Amino acid sequence: MLIIGIAGGSGSGKTTVVREIARRMSPHEHVTVIPQDSYYKDQGHLSMEERQALNFDHPDSIDWELLVRQLRDLKAGKAIDQPTYSYITCTRQEETVHVEPSDIIIVEGILIFTCKELMDELDIKVFVDADDDDRLMRVITRDIVERGKNVEWVIDRYTKTVKPMYLQFIAPSKRYADIIVPQGGHNKVAINVLLSGIRKMAREKEGEA
Repeated sequence: MLIIGIAGGSGSGKTTVVREIARRMSPHEHVTVIPQDSYYKDQGHLSMEERQALNFDHPDSIDWELLVRQLRDLKAGKAIDQPTYSYITCTRQEETVHVEPSDIIIVEGILIFTCKELMDELDIKVFVDADDDDRLMRVITRDIVERGKNVEWVIDRYTKTVKPMYLQFIAPSKRYADIIVPQGGHNKVAINVLLSGIRKMAREKEGEA
């Protein structure tokens, strides 16, 4: 089993890189994606007004203990029931996603390189980089279409939390990356290099088994 961590700022193109990896793996190489966003702490005890003011870009917002425990279960060959989270209500949902162990597991999220226990489980660490303007445009589009927000709310949040947290926590975590992918999912050369590295390490893992 090969564990890949893919980090980067909001709107950097992480999801595009993940999809490209999954698409270009051979049919017998099953890829499972574990999104950091599924492990946000439940905030159902707060009022809706308090939930709207939450900082989702701070490491303390993530239930790292559960994420690391479930990743270790997968590495041990055990299936997990992955939580689901609603950005609309800021609460963990009753529904879970049943996940079986697979050949390649990708852990994806903006803050995954801020947790040492999680990083210790990763075989390859990838940071997806992008210009601030490009990231902002993607964040605006995503939050409006997928999360029901308006432009004013998105820009206010970007100014007050997304950008400051990126500078404080996410950008510095780039130094832990084994591979940096500039220009997000549009950098075909970097993705080709990444895929070659993944295939090489996967073969080495199989040889050790």
